[in-house]
Amino acid sequence: MRVVLATANPGKQREFATLLAPRGFELVLQSDLGIESVEETGNTFEDNALLKAQHAAAASGLPALADDSGLEVDALGGRPGVWSARYAGVGATDEQNNACLLADLEGIPDDKRTARYRCVLALVRSSGDTKPILAQGSWEGRIGHEPVGNGGFGYDPFFIPTGLNCTAAELSSARKNALSHRGAALRDLIARLGNWA
Repeated sequence: MRVVLATANPGKQREFATLLAPRGFELVLQSDLGIESVEETGNTFEDNALLKAQHAAAASGLPALADDSGLEVDALGGRPGVWSARYAGVGATDEQNNACLLADLEGIPDDKRTARYRCVLALVRSSGDTKPILAQGSWEGRIGHEPVGNGGFGYDPFFIPTGLNCTAAELSSARKNALSHRGAALRDLIARLGNWA
């Protein structure tokens, strides 16, 4: 079954395809179909994932899968949350977002720097699907003081997963996928698929 993945990120396509190919999903990037990204105006990860999936389905006429994810820091009341990619402003780089995060956490002790990555996936048969499948996953950890590691992206050089003595940016791709919020959300999605077609 051909399904549009509501992203232009080929890394996400590979990650998703690995787990979904056995279920007969052929994922095509919305960017490969000339579909522009929709503005993320939702207040929750669920809102944005649905918005992106419905937009891709409407533009392509195909079923669509979308994800929305981000970092929630307890000491900041859950921020940056849905604004993770634009925490330092629209168009901000990872470095700018990380600098903003560190500034906001200045003076906060290690035991209060708890955080989690969250991911919500939305799968729709069409733009008007009244029974979309929503799946989610989270990855607990804390925010370090200095960037460590060259892998990953976003806040990974500062995110220290619970139970590990390294950052997400120091993990191999395979190890990260096995532990991460996105991997957990994909496994949750597969568990919810049933006879979806």
